[in-house]
Amino acid sequence: MPTLPYQLVAFDMDSTLIQAECIDEIAKEAGVGEQVSAVTEAAMRGELDFAGSLKARVALLKGLDAHVLESVYQRIELMPGAEALFDALQENNIKTAILSGGFVFFAERFADRLGADAYHCNDLQVIDGHLTGKTQGPIVDAQAKADHLIALAKQWEIPLGKTASVGDGANDLKVMAAAGLGIAFCAKPTVQDQADVAVNVKDLTELIPILGLD
Repeated sequence: MPTLPYQLVAFDMDSTLIQAECIDEIAKEAGVGEQVSAVTEAAMRGELDFAGSLKARVALLKGLDAHVLESVYQRIELMPGAEALFDALQENNIKTAILSGGFVFFAERFADRLGADAYHCNDLQVIDGHLTGKTQGPIVDAQAKADHLIALAKQWEIPLGKTASVGDGANDLKVMAAAGLGIAFCAKPTVQDQADVAVNVKDLTELIPILGLD
């Protein structure tokens, strides 16, 4: 059996593996949807510092009942082709990771559904059943995504040249640069310009031949 070119594929979550930006969906529940969505768009275009913009957006969610997160999760759909792509990756024993500036609450659920091997995301702080308007733990920004990819490759003894990273926003540029192959998926123009490959069809099975799979 020929050796496949990639042994680890890392994915952004929001607008890459799923058809939504989780923070925007939560913000709708808090009545600040338009305000947060505008900041998200600017951050993904690379016009704002990600960590600062994340703190500002999360602060607007203060006081929201944490039960809302489950209803938001229930209405978010996977990107077309996500399950078929992960099936193909798993059949070929390729490791997968979700590296996202989004939130653990959603990533752990989508990782479980897809069978991802690891995930690293931001964690919304909840006290007494309500969002505090803060995250807890280190912020997963562009550099953290790259650092997590490098750490996972080392943990699994995979050369960085045999890793690939898939994303759509400016927050994905560093992890895409660190990987052996950077794939822009329906991405912002600045991301497409810097990626090794750009896919502009909202169907993740388009990645199957790019990753050398049948």
